[in-house]
Amino acid sequence: MDLVGEKAVQRVIEESVPGKQVTIAHVIASPMPDIYERLGIDDKGAIGILTLTPYETAIIAADIATKTADVEIGFLDRFTGSVVLTGDVQAVETALNAVNDTLKNLLDFMTAPVTRT
Repeated sequence: MDLVGEKAVQRVIEESVPGKQVTIAHVIASPMPDIYERLGIDDKGAIGILTLTPYETAIIAADIATKTADVEIGFLDRFTGSVVLTGDVQAVETALNAVNDTLKNLLDFMTAPVTRT
């Protein structure tokens, strides 16, 4: 910790550790309309969120998801490993499970459980 004036200031350094993992696989079953607006995506009923490393896996995950279920890509960033999917609740959940299963079984990834709010 550094001292700034008379206050102790804790400095945190974040870094990405290489690995093959799904860190978040989450379904927002009934998002507030404001969330869609702020994300700049159309309201399709539910939102699926994935974060992955290595980051380029976001491209593979989006491909798996859209081939498995009736979902659309709301956002994909190969530089942060973020994927946002939209569709009805069942389609989004099916897509996230398919991504998890394929990455785990085909590419030996560690996966996070699909959660839902």
